[in-house]
Formats: sequence, structure tokens, C-alpha cells
Amino acid sequence: MNRVFRALLVVLCFEMGALLLYLPWSVYWDQNYFLHHIPVLVPVLLHPSFRGAVSGLGVLDILLAINLISQRQSLAQNPDTHA
Repeated sequence: MNRVFRALLVVLCFEMGALLLYLPWSVYWDQNYFLHHIPVLVPVLLHPSFRGAVSGLGVLDILLAINLISQRQSLAQNPDTHA
């Protein structure tokens, strides 16, 4: 994989993961556009299980970024295994 593309992918995954981990528990989650204009979504979006699921996706994104970094380091150490 191209080095620049991999670096951008790692940064994107880490930033998205950090946002998805933090935002459901912040004030911004409680004061968003959809809650004011679609009141039916209020019980769903403010439920702790839904917030936890969104935070779980953030953790998975961060783990994906860490995995991409570790794969890059293992490829640098063992260039013979690169396909």
C-alpha cells in the first residue's frame, strides 16, 4: 500500500475513532440538529446503550489505526514476506 495513503488512513481512522469515542458523551450530542427537528429520535439517540455502541465503533476505529501502524512496522522489519 502506498506510504502516503496508509498514513492518511491511519490518521483518519484515529481521528474518527477519537470523535466517535468522545462525542456521544459530550454536550454536543445532546444539542444537535436532529434532536430539535425530529423529536422521535430523542429516546434512541440519548439512550446510554446507543451512545455506548457509537463509542464502541470509535474504539474499533482506534484499534484499526493501531493495527495499520503495527502492520507497517512488521512489513518494514520483514520485507521478504511482502506480497
